[in-house]
Amino acid sequence: MSQRQSKSVEAGSRENERRHTILRAAIDVFARKGYHGCRIADVAREAGVAYGLVYHYFKNKDELLETVAETGWGGFVSRIRAVAEEESSSLEAKVRGIADVAFEAYRVDPRAVKVLILEIARSPAGGHVASRQQAFLDVIRMAADMFARAQAAGQLRPELDPMLCASLLCGSIEMGLTAFVSGLMEDRSPEALDRAKAQIAESFLRGVLPSSAPLTETSWKQESPSSGTKPKVGKRV
Repeated sequence: MSQRQSKSVEAGSRENERRHTILRAAIDVFARKGYHGCRIADVAREAGVAYGLVYHYFKNKDELLETVAETGWGGFVSRIRAVAEEESSSLEAKVRGIADVAFEAYRVDPRAVKVLILEIARSPAGGHVASRQQAFLDVIRMAADMFARAQAAGQLRPELDPMLCASLLCGSIEMGLTAFVSGLMEDRSPEALDRAKAQIAESFLRGVLPSSAPLTETSWKQESPSSGTKPKVGKRV
């Protein structure tokens, strides 16, 4: 590689790093202040860069949010596809795997998941909402294909509609995550996340698996509270 080529590669690497830093800062600010409360100046301050540099990479906060949506949903859809199309796994394993992908995304980057679930829907720019809806529909269609294949193999009750099964599963997972990102669930520990994803998966599976197929896991159950003690519930906000 020539010296000129080497400098070009280094410059490109710096550009990508700066862009990533700004995008990461935007996620944090969107999660903390919301779409309407976020300003480009806030993003620049969070990223530790000059105000004008943000506009070098993104023309406004709508484009910032659009990039967050494209990046976040793109990675999520690809991971769901890998689980749904795994031929050697049972339907139960796939349902648990899809729930695991969603809750692992929240465990690793809760602010990004909060932005994807809450803030994109609040944006006045229709493109953000449309991209979110399209990504969600893509996941539902993949899950519907997964349920159709399972039904043909006798792993799904024959009277059920695969598309409705997919919609119910995706809706349950989204609302479960919403309870965490909105603050309804006070306990956000790894243990609480594990219980939540297991509860969602098992509650769903009990309605779709043939009666002759017992569940292999019941990890979400907890000991009953002692007499006279009220169970804890999520915090209202």
